[in-house]
Amino acid sequence: MTHPLFTRHQALLEDALNAARTRSFYSAFSELPKSYGGAAAEEGRAAFDARLHAAFELQQAATVGAAGHERSPYGFDLDITYPKADVDGLFAAITRTALPAWRQAGREAWVGVALEILHRLNRRSFEIAYAVMHTTGQAFMMAFQAGGPHAQDRGLEAVAYAWDELRRIPVEAIWEKPQGKNEPLKLHKRYTIVPRGIGLVIGCCTFPTWNAYPGLFASLATGNAVMVKPHPAAILPLAITVAVAREVLAEAGFSPELVTLLAHDAAEERLPRALALRPEVRLIDFTGSSANGTWLEQHARQARVYTEKAGVNPIIIDSTSDLEAMARNIAFSLSLYSGQMCTAPQNIYVPKEGIDTLGGRVPFDGVADAIGAAIRKLVADPARAVEVLGAVQNEGIAARIAIARNMGEVVVDSTSLTHPQFPDARIRTPLLLKFRGADEETLMQEWFGPIAFVVATEDTAHSIEIASKAVAERGAITLSAYTTRDTVMDDVRTSAEAVGVAVSFNLLGGIFVNQSAAFSDFHATGANPAANACFTDAAFVADRFRVVQSRRHL
Repeated sequence: MTHPLFTRHQALLEDALNAARTRSFYSAFSELPKSYGGAAAEEGRAAFDARLHAAFELQQAATVGAAGHERSPYGFDLDITYPKADVDGLFAAITRTALPAWRQAGREAWVGVALEILHRLNRRSFEIAYAVMHTTGQAFMMAFQAGGPHAQDRGLEAVAYAWDELRRIPVEAIWEKPQGKNEPLKLHKRYTIVPRGIGLVIGCCTFPTWNAYPGLFASLATGNAVMVKPHPAAILPLAITVAVAREVLAEAGFSPELVTLLAHDAAEERLPRALALRPEVRLIDFTGSSANGTWLEQHARQARVYTEKAGVNPIIIDSTSDLEAMARNIAFSLSLYSGQMCTAPQNIYVPKEGIDTLGGRVPFDGVADAIGAAIRKLVADPARAVEVLGAVQNEGIAARIAIARNMGEVVVDSTSLTHPQFPDARIRTPLLLKFRGADEETLMQEWFGPIAFVVATEDTAHSIEIASKAVAERGAITLSAYTTRDTVMDDVRTSAEAVGVAVSFNLLGGIFVNQSAAFSDFHATGANPAANACFTDAAFVADRFRVVQSRRHL
């Protein structure tokens, strides 16, 4: 019997499947705040405010204490505490009481429940937006869109891919082999989808929902339980997510312990690795540093590990039809959320002899100055700039800016701005440096935050060569290139395919290399060191379950 939640959301699921197949524009959840109704914004803000200076209510098994010391990058303490779990007790509750019935429920129930959770999360988009804003430092509009509807779209995309793989498996089949004059051999075969078990989702502090939802919903929709371990600095967005999921599960007649929260304080830095090695954990979804992601890949052998790690995202400039538009586009990409995005560019490679434009040859210094001028213009008005820059998530980034300042010739220095609403907010404008020569020791590192380098190369071929080397050895999520020559475009595309990185050409208008659209853009490839998986393709979901068959003579 088809589960009622599956029936309720089946049209949405079919739309998502079609979008994933055609790769055309599709968004199930509106990114426009006004489309949620006049009272939604006020209600969401009130819901967020009510969570401050209080305990987060979550009736979760094996609770033994409390955790939580989040501070908004906009300058105030959230002062929220979350239930802290006895890990052994929580694992026992999941494996003994929650998983058996969930496994037996079947694919329609798994997918239907996942879709209902996404539907209810969408209704909480304003509350989640404020939670994302005041844990990550994203400006409100980015927090609303990326933390809410865009994250929900990525979750839906994972559910759609999961269903596409699940529905390929028949429930049963009659196998008949001809035997010439003798009676054919006949077998009745039954195929049972068996989930892996418990999935561990390890969240990050910059995009806690956007990066966590694909793994969370891919695991849940394939019949697994999910333990969500947020970053200690960004617990609230995922705590709300877990609370909504548990509410839906309970109403659907399942144990809420199928989705649990593992809140911890920063001092308990060994907890994620200890969790990752538990034999009960069979799936791990991780976003964070290369060191931690690589450790998980190498040591969590009992689990299928999906990682998105750090990278060094390059821009190759060969020539352009519009220098000012190119500079504006790059300046915005460097400034958006203060460069605290896995897709943000870092190294901008320009031939030392300059580039061709419609207005003639522009020297290397002229290209760097054009980008610098565009940055200065973008951040000139603090009230406007803070809505692009957001706030710097942690003090470590501010310290990194100070170190980088001495690494090259300063084109635009990073300065502090005062936020008109939050005077104690940690706001930093981008730092842009020039390098006359490929200093590999510096450029092959990821300088996370609002830090970028304009690098003089021998020529465009050299730019392609060193950019490709950086991607192959250190990884990248994005590559951007500007050229008016088809031959160069072909060379860049060929190189990008060889090292496994997505490439964007000649972005001049309202599309930026940082952006990734669900159902159309494959986010990361899994083909270079920046990530071993992709949001979202069949490989991201198909190994989260296995098929066990039984057969008998008919």
